[in-house]
Formats: sequence, C-alpha cells, structure tokens
Amino acid sequence: MKRQTSQRRAIIQALNDAPGPLTPQEVLKQASQLHEGLGLATVYRNLNGLEGLGEVIAVHLPNETTRYELAGRGHHHHFRCEQCDGVFELSAKCPVAVLEGVTLPGGFKVEHHELTLYGRCPECAAAH
Repeated sequence: MKRQTSQRRAIIQALNDAPGPLTPQEVLKQASQLHEGLGLATVYRNLNGLEGLGEVIAVHLPNETTRYELAGRGHHHHFRCEQCDGVFELSAKCPVAVLEGVTLPGGFKVEHHELTLYGRCPECAAAH
C-alpha cells in the first residue's frame, strides 16, 4: 500500500505540469508552490519512493544531475536548452527504426538508446 501524502501529491503535480524531466531542485521549486515547507530531503525521499513504485523514472543526461519524470509517457527523447538549462520532452517519432539497416551494419539490433538534442528552446532563441 502506498501513502499519498500532500507532499507526494505536490511532487507528482510538479512533474505532471513540467514540459520535461526535472532535477530534484526544480521539483522542489515547483512543488513548493503547491505545498509550503517542503524540503529537498523530502523531495529526494519521495522521488526515490515513487521510482521504486514505478510511478517515476530517472532520466540520465550526460554530465548532469539525474532528472525525474512521470512514468507511462512511453518512449520519447529530450531536448536540452543550453541557454536556460531547461529540458523538454520531444514527441517526434523515434529515428532508431530508420537507422537499423541503413546506418547500422546488417545484423545489429538496437536494444535500448537515449537521444538528447542540444540547442536553444523557442523562448531563448527568440530572445537572442
């Protein structure tokens, strides 16, 4: 049985409202607007618990703090803005099926992958 505390609900809501995966510090910032007095240790504890329950997944970007997003969103990729450091979920079709048999030599089968694109988000690109 899982406990659904007001703190946990605020964390889940913060992840649900985000355009992409959040660091624990970003979760704290967003969830604190929904639940005053929330601390970073509580965020970490809840993220670990939610990950253990399969409700949250960890997203590992190269050379970055682990980020978290709600599970069940299906396979997708990410875009990281190098100006504002935001990470956004991309909904475009996965290119791996095209790569198999074209770029990859015959017989190679992709078992899993991660794809992160880097650049500037629309807001940062417009301001530049």
